[in-house]
Amino acid sequence: MLWIPPGFAHGFLALTDNVDFLYKCTNYHAPAHERVIRWDDPKLRIEWPLPPGVMPKLSAGDAEAGAFRAAEYLR
Repeated sequence: MLWIPPGFAHGFLALTDNVDFLYKCTNYHAPAHERVIRWDDPKLRIEWPLPPGVMPKLSAGDAEAGAFRAAEYLR
């Protein structure tokens, strides 16, 4: 279990085919307020443990995500 503060960026990589991930939220889901950043943004330099040549399966929103530097900053 992880606690992710409201407004904090987060991402997950499942390393097996059979994974259930559930969110416990502090409020109702509000898609209009979601913000996404590229999972492979070169400025973030996250070293995802993917085998060579393997691309992750992304949600539609994650697949269209923009760069971290262009992301809206929430206060």
